[in-house]
Amino acid sequence: MNKRLRNFISIVTCLILITSLIGQIGFAAPAEVKRLPFAADTVYFNGNIYTVDEKFSKATAMAIKDGKFIFVGDDNQIDYFIDRYTKVVDLKGKTVIPGLIDAHLHYPGVGAAVQQIDCFWAPKEEILNKVAEAVKRSQPGEWIIGRGWNQEVWEPAIFPSKLELDAIAPNNPVVLTRVCGHAIWANSAAMKIGGIDVDGVTPNPVGGEIIRKTAEDEAKGRYKGIKVGEAIGVFTDTAAGIITNHEPDPTENQLIDQLRLAQEHILSYGITSVRDAGSGVDTFNRLKELYEKDELKIRIYMMASEGKSAEQFYKMPAEERTGLFGDRLNVRSIKLMADGSLGARSAWMLEEYSDRKGHVGDPRYTDEELYGYVKKAAEAGFQVNTHAIGDAANRQVLDIYEKVIKELNLKDHRFAIEHAQIVALDDIPRFAELGVLPSMQFVHATSDLNMAEDRVGSERIKGAYAWRKMIESGSIIPNGTDAPVELVNPFHGFYAAVTRKTRDGFPEGGWYTEECLTKEEALRAYTIWAAYAQFQEDKIGSIEEGKYADFAIIDRDYMSCPADELKDINALMTVIAGEVVYERK
Repeated sequence: MNKRLRNFISIVTCLILITSLIGQIGFAAPAEVKRLPFAADTVYFNGNIYTVDEKFSKATAMAIKDGKFIFVGDDNQIDYFIDRYTKVVDLKGKTVIPGLIDAHLHYPGVGAAVQQIDCFWAPKEEILNKVAEAVKRSQPGEWIIGRGWNQEVWEPAIFPSKLELDAIAPNNPVVLTRVCGHAIWANSAAMKIGGIDVDGVTPNPVGGEIIRKTAEDEAKGRYKGIKVGEAIGVFTDTAAGIITNHEPDPTENQLIDQLRLAQEHILSYGITSVRDAGSGVDTFNRLKELYEKDELKIRIYMMASEGKSAEQFYKMPAEERTGLFGDRLNVRSIKLMADGSLGARSAWMLEEYSDRKGHVGDPRYTDEELYGYVKKAAEAGFQVNTHAIGDAANRQVLDIYEKVIKELNLKDHRFAIEHAQIVALDDIPRFAELGVLPSMQFVHATSDLNMAEDRVGSERIKGAYAWRKMIESGSIIPNGTDAPVELVNPFHGFYAAVTRKTRDGFPEGGWYTEECLTKEEALRAYTIWAAYAQFQEDKIGSIEEGKYADFAIIDRDYMSCPADELKDINALMTVIAGEVVYERK
């Protein structure tokens, strides 16, 4: 701090003491506080501030008034914004970054995951033990729900079976969702409630598959006790709904509590805004209720789930669904689903899976159906965000987007493909050409690297998780976590973007490192690029005058620390519109 600022603060302190003494000897306080017109509510100085403006400039001080930045610059200029009522905070050299924006997660799902059995990447035996403990606490017939299993980290890396759950939960329906959210593992009790005919009579629905034992499984000694052609207990995508549609609905209190739990968890990572990838009007109304009670501070850009919810939002005036509660709640986009996931082999591919002959995955829509959904949303003034993992799904979505964009002469549509995970090389330039955003999740690459090439082979992998190719073709990448598919922690995503390694450092030199991003690009992907994806780049996403004072203070220098330390960064404080909403203890 410079000498001039120190002297000024000393004078202010003396004035406060004198005022206090005057009050004690009986003089009346003034009727109202009169402040200098240029004075800030809060000033931060002596910081290491990465503004993420266009020039990626740095600052040491910032001033906030009425929830917005009124100054960003150097310490030697900050004293101008201080009067006797200004709160002055010494950052003591700590690093400040813009409030992080998760461009793709499932907000209610983050809260729901806290309420369920945590199976996240756990060994199978650990999961079975957790289910057994839940059975002991439950009444017969009570549903047991969990999420997060991943067969790729087991030995052998094959789907689990219903018999493993039957052995510990014969009288309780059990449903455990795979980490990707595109498959479930169910026991016989749950399958019976769903009316599943284990011997093959129940057909696969469009967009999903009932996994059955094959002759190859029999030859390899898999799934003993299950006949060839019999359902093993794993159901992908729409097939999962045959069972999950029978799960008891959470109570209203549980649903509301999920929204509170999600905020508490998310804010602790320096995240100030999220793009919620698909919710309905009921969730929207619960969110409004919590905002009205001042129980929610986080910013939520909600994608309307396709179908009935989307239709309801289309009929709602824009002022009733956008810019609410100080730009904290916005609904101006729709979420569609073109296919499944790579891990469940339900992502829709142009050619058969390299590790499952004759199988290309599960498309969700015909071209005509997808065209109808996209055109209707666009005509209602909504952004369209479509989940697409496989190269066939990505191509279908790009084709339909292009058709609608040209027919309606759309300019600033900001349509997005959520995940854009496996893309044919010829299709990568089309994103920038059409103005379609590849909304990707950097952690998916490092979570999938142990199986992705097995699924698609050595040629198609060149268009997989192709961040550098996307950027060099002219795109920007809004980044997210897809939580609860992955952990909410954004710093894992920074680490994955820069190193292309798992959090335990595998592989040693990184995986297809020609696709790595720089630290600056990774930070932009989680801030200003994500803000652009929700039409708010002029309000949030960087530390600039006139924007909302959303920022995070972190425990190390993001740009200068070793790349291997990025995953270990912690948020010390999270601030939204100038208000401290989280502080690490």
